[in-house]
Amino acid sequence: MSPAKENAGDSLHQTTKRILTTSLLAIGWIAAVAFGVRILLQYENTPGRIGALPRIWPDSRIVQAKDRPTLVMLAHPRCPCTAASVGELAQIMARLQGKVAAYVLLVKPKDAGRDWDDTSLRHSAEAIPGVTVVFDIDGVEARRFGAETSGHTLLFASNGNLLFSGGITGSRGHAGESAIISLVNNQMPARTRTLVFGCALANRAVNGLNALCLR
Repeated sequence: MSPAKENAGDSLHQTTKRILTTSLLAIGWIAAVAFGVRILLQYENTPGRIGALPRIWPDSRIVQAKDRPTLVMLAHPRCPCTAASVGELAQIMARLQGKVAAYVLLVKPKDAGRDWDDTSLRHSAEAIPGVTVVFDIDGVEARRFGAETSGHTLLFASNGNLLFSGGITGSRGHAGESAIISLVNNQMPARTRTLVFGCALANRAVNGLNALCLR
């Protein structure tokens, strides 16, 4: 074989090798991206845990209103997932205007620093007219209300009966928002229980989707 043909053969071999290597790398990258997207979608569509819900207003240091329904949202001040829930709460309060007493209970570890809860979520909640923000040290109140996931919202009638429990995130179809507005206006909604999507309110012994969001 002539040197020219040998060089041409080597060049073709090198080109084929580069193409195969590039193709394998591309396939690996696509597989990695697809896996990451799958995990992300699984996380976003996996509801959080719900504890033992009280059928009536629990023994809480939060004062229940006797002349109107009382709404309670349990939240983690550092959970990015709950920003949408707080935004939805602002819309609910704007539509109901004085028809409901509302609290946002922010879970806070007892040994947390002074600035630990200085977050945008806290400031957003404090800016909603008619909403009282309370710090729930070590999640004592969250356990009383059966909440284990940030964004869990409950609505109680003036007589203390539980009317609604679940999430109110707008991207989930506004089922929670519509239910609360209907109940306060003495109408029966299609659903009084919805799933809650958010970070866990407290650290758990097991890791995974329900682990505390530290962002």
